[in-house]
Amino acid sequence: MTDKLQIDINNLLKEFNFEEIKQFKLVVLFGLLGDFDSFEYAINLKNFIDNQQNKNLDIFAVAIGNQKGKEKFCNFTGFDEENLIVVPNNQIHNHLKISKGLDVGLGGWINMLLMLTGVNSLKTIKEVIRGYTGDRKANQIYSGFDKIDVLKFLNFSGNSFKQVFGDGYLRPFELATFRLNNMNEIIQNWEDYILNEKYLPQRGASFLLNGKNQLIYSFFSRDVLGYSSNMRDPLGFLSHLIK
Repeated sequence: MTDKLQIDINNLLKEFNFEEIKQFKLVVLFGLLGDFDSFEYAINLKNFIDNQQNKNLDIFAVAIGNQKGKEKFCNFTGFDEENLIVVPNNQIHNHLKISKGLDVGLGGWINMLLMLTGVNSLKTIKEVIRGYTGDRKANQIYSGFDKIDVLKFLNFSGNSFKQVFGDGYLRPFELATFRLNNMNEIIQNWEDYILNEKYLPQRGASFLLNGKNQLIYSFFSRDVLGYSSNMRDPLGFLSHLIK
């Protein structure tokens, strides 16, 4: 970790009063609230906190958005509203040298669509395909008791995945279904989640600090659907470092 990055993160903690007393602190920079990665990452973080046994981690986040979008985002994902700050632009992202994503000069929509096809976002296609084919080395998402509502007209339980594909791994179409639900929420509330379409390509970053606010891990995303260095186990770095 560079000294400058450490200083920049310390300044960020002070600016937004991210000063809790638990043993570890994770600071996440989302892109837009309505980014696919923001939704998926926030839900995974919420589940991680719920499943923590020793409760020794605080999680804070900064996202590009407004207050109305923040309220809807936290209501949908379960992310703690008190620990999410919304900002009107990507100035902080730029200061921390987080990737802006692709910019071909034709606007945020075109940039995002190109990134979804793999342009300047090499891992995205592989991750999209994995959502449909499943992954024997990744954990399942839905339990047999979960109720799944896809686009308001297809309703089924998580047990359907077990009946067709078995149990104990990421089943085919399971991750794609999860992402489709997130996408539906974003589209239905587009004006609240997408503050400015020019920020659609903006990527995010993660910073894990110990009790002395010393950086012990950082990750800078460059790809759509690439908010972790290991998307098979996107929060594996927390499980490994927080003990």
